[in-house]
Parts: sequence; structure tokens; C-alpha cells
Amino acid sequence: MIFRWRAPSGRATISCCDGMNAAQPSSTIRLHAGLLSWLVAVLVAMAVLAMPGRAFAHAALVATDPADGAVLTQSPAKFSLTFSEPVSPLVLTLVRPDGSQLALTSFRLNDQTVEIDNPETLKSGTHVLSWRVVSVDGHPVGGSALFSIGAPSAAPVAGEAVDWTLRGAIWVARLFLYAGLFLGAGGAFALAWLAEDWRRGQRLVASALLFGLVAAPVSLGLQGLDGLGAPLARLAAPTVWNTALETSYVWTVLIGLIALGLALLSLAGPAGFRKLSASAALLGVGAALAASGHASAAEPQWLTRPLVFLHGTAIAFWAGSLAPLGLALRQQPAAAKAFLRRFSRAILPVVAVLAASGIVLAIIQVEQPAALINTSYGRLLLLKLALLLFLFTLAAVNRWTLTAPAEAGDTEVQRRLVRSIGIEVVIVLAIFGVAAGWRFTPPPRALAIAAAQPASIHIHTLKAMADLSITPGHAGEVAASMMIMTGDFGPLDAKAVTLVLSKPDSGIEPIKRPATKPGDGTWRVDNLVIPLPGRWNARLDILVSDFEVVKIEAPIDIRGE
Repeated sequence: MIFRWRAPSGRATISCCDGMNAAQPSSTIRLHAGLLSWLVAVLVAMAVLAMPGRAFAHAALVATDPADGAVLTQSPAKFSLTFSEPVSPLVLTLVRPDGSQLALTSFRLNDQTVEIDNPETLKSGTHVLSWRVVSVDGHPVGGSALFSIGAPSAAPVAGEAVDWTLRGAIWVARLFLYAGLFLGAGGAFALAWLAEDWRRGQRLVASALLFGLVAAPVSLGLQGLDGLGAPLARLAAPTVWNTALETSYVWTVLIGLIALGLALLSLAGPAGFRKLSASAALLGVGAALAASGHASAAEPQWLTRPLVFLHGTAIAFWAGSLAPLGLALRQQPAAAKAFLRRFSRAILPVVAVLAASGIVLAIIQVEQPAALINTSYGRLLLLKLALLLFLFTLAAVNRWTLTAPAEAGDTEVQRRLVRSIGIEVVIVLAIFGVAAGWRFTPPPRALAIAAAQPASIHIHTLKAMADLSITPGHAGEVAASMMIMTGDFGPLDAKAVTLVLSKPDSGIEPIKRPATKPGDGTWRVDNLVIPLPGRWNARLDILVSDFEVVKIEAPIDIRGE
């Protein structure tokens, strides 16, 4: 395959093979001036990415109505799902007791709650409300809640087990996309700015770019499949691609494709054109990564998006330079000296930016050191850190012990450096594989946000009603807040309120705590300890007068920590 680019002064032709011909410019721009212009472009892009925006976490279900496990006396008129952040529904399904499914297509979005209309009167037995939504960070999440009408029955099957074939395809597509962005676009930048007159590495870089150009649209389609929970065989279905286009991941793919295309163009033409295209491609890599994902959606976005941008561009610069540099040292050691010298001078500030941005992003995502062990995200991060430690150690040895002799022409050291660079490339690919695994693991930050959400219920009787909220809504030390009203939504000036929590199925005696009224119209119980997760019975004893106590109660679900 041959790529052609025509310039006013002549024609430059390159092909995906060694021994390419190209028109050379009469003069070249100095490296330090090029790096300065690149830094200015980075700062401009950072300013754009740092524009104020709304920050979101990975969505997590907070509450359902009917509550999970609830037994109702009659069919509900509607259902609701409340999440830790606003979401967009992809698939909403009601599974009847006989296993048949009813698609729920009428719904409304009310801030963080999805209100769903029930189109039919439900029969007795256990039903499953199955949902699949996409959070603002672009990642689909799903789950289900069980409730019964009249009395519980055998629970119907809701959905399928994890589709490991689809997950494997998503992981492979992400890995090839990372290879295209980092090794391809980064390699094109290295050839344009560091290697300059050396063209034989273009075949390797072009191959990585082509892998990325194929993987980008495929990964978008797989995103649609994952969003719908559909099998790999439905990849060509229009609804799959429509679903994918509704997620924020589409911006990562579009910007990534532009970056890959610019990098491919940078392999042809005079030096000025190559450097401009390669610089734009490198910036595009950072912008693509900052457009979606866990890290870029974290709070505060004015900090996390620029950090993701810098992290991505630094990775592309370093990783993209390795393979062309190793190939140059192997094939043309004499000509590679200038390449090696430029790379060794530029890599130290790049690694500093890479490490600093990565550390800050890791702190934001993990929050607590214990999460490194207790969560899948943290364990993947530890694996990545171990690989990075190995990579940094190897790079330091190369930089401080092998670079100078290699530049001086020591052929044995040059061969050792080539082998060492090859190992670095393998480690980089392993890091890409670990990073692709984060696609399936919500960060501890998002889990903490979900865990901090309150458990809430509304209790309504003819004599009194109350909104009870327990924060956080999981077992442990919590605080309870109660808004008391009359049965017709009027004010109720209670003389005293007592909260009673009981869980007879676990052999726990009732926990009674008097509430206080701090002056904001609510009643509160602080320093309350709920020892176990599960379904508790919450009762409010409301002293209306010296001679009347109104007792109202309802079940409330307390999550595990």
C-alpha cells in the first residue's frame, strides 16, 4: 500500500516498506524550537480542556422503588431507579414470574432518578426489574431488583451471565487502540522531531497506526454491544451503533481517529509538514483519552482532564519513541546517534510529567490506601505500578549507563541498548493490557460515592407520614433524618419522636433512639450504629400529644459496606 502526498515543490512518496524515497527540505528546524512550539500547543490544549464543566463519577444504583425484595399487595403504577449520578437508560425490562419479558419503553429522567411507567397490571409472584444504563463517563452499567406481588414465588431468570467473549473482544480492541495511539501517533512524532532524516522506521509506525484505525471503530461498536448487553454476533445491528453513538466514548473514538489520520499523513511530505501533523497527532492522543473514561470524569474536572491529557501525551512521546529508536540503533547505528541524543535530552521532563500526572490521578481515583488491596481497580493499579517500577528502573539504567557509550559508537553497548529497548517495549505493551482491564472495574472513588448515598423510605398513613433518610445507607455508624407531616401533607408539631429499628430474622432486639429537633424542621438521630446489612424494619413512634402516640413503620434496605 502506497501513501502519496504532493507538495508545491515536488512529490514525496512513501510506502509501507523500507527504502522509501522522500523529498527533503532545504533546512530543518532546531529541536529545541520544535519542542517549545509543542509545549505552547500543549498549554493551549490544556486551557481548552480545563474549561469549567460538570463532573461525574461512575454511576451506581442507590435505591429502587419498589425496593429490592419488597412484597406488595397490588401492582405498582410505576417503577423508579435512583443512581449516584444522572444516567441515560439503554435497556429497561420487566421479567414476569413465568420468565416472559416486557420491554419498558416509557420513562422520564428526573435528575438522578429514572421514573418508569408500568404498562400492565402485574400478576401474583416474583418479578425482576432489569436495567442497563450508561453513566456520564461513558461506561454502561446494569443490574436488577426483585419484588413480589401478593407472595414471593420462584424468581425468574433476569439476563445472562457475563459474556466473556464480548469482554475479551473489548479488551483486545482497547489494546490495539492504545497501540495505535501510543506506538503509532507517538512513533510518528518521534520520526518527525527526533529522527528527522531517518525514514526506515515508518513501516513499523504505519503498521501500528493501521491497527489503531481498525480498532477505533470496532471498539465503538463493542461499546454499543456492551451497553445493550447484546452478544458479539449483533455487532452489525444498527441499534448497537446508535447506542454507541449516544455514549461519551464516541468522542474518544472520533478524536482518536483524527489523531491517527494526522499521524499517518505525517509520514509523508517535507519536514515542516511532517512536524506539524505529528505534533497535532500527539496532542490528539491526549485529547482523545481526556474525552471519556473514569479518570477524566472524576472530580474536579478542571484538574483531572488536563492531567489525563498530559499523561496521555507523555506516554505517547515515550512509548512511541522506543521502537523506532531501537530499530535505528539496530539497522543504522551511526545515523541513530543523533536520534538517541535528542531522545535522551527530552525524555527526563517527559517522564517527570508522566509520573506527576499519574500519581495525582491515582490519588484521586483510589482515595484510601486500603482500596489498593480491597478493590479490583486497586489491584490492577498495583500491577501497573510494579510494571512501571521495572520500566523506570530499566530506563534509568539505559539513560545513565548505556546512552553515553552508545553515542560514542561502542557497538557492544549499542547491541545491549537495542535488547533493553526491546524489553521496554514488551513492558509497555503489558501496561497497555493492564490499563485496558480498567474498562471493567469502577474506581474506588466511584464506589465510595455510591456507598455514601443515603437509604431513604417514605412512610404514609392516614394519621401521619414521614420521609426517613439514613446516611450513609450502609451498615456501621450512621445518622438518621426524619421529616414528619400529617397524613394529608400538613405540618405536624410532634412533641417527641423515637426511631425504632428491628431485624427479627437476625435475632437482633429493637434498637430504640430518641430523636432531637435541631431547628431546621427535621428530627435527627446521630451516632447510630446499624450492625448488619439487609432489610430492617423502621418504626417511628410519634408523640402527637400527652395522650396520643402514632406509630408508623416500613422496611428499609441497608447496604453492606
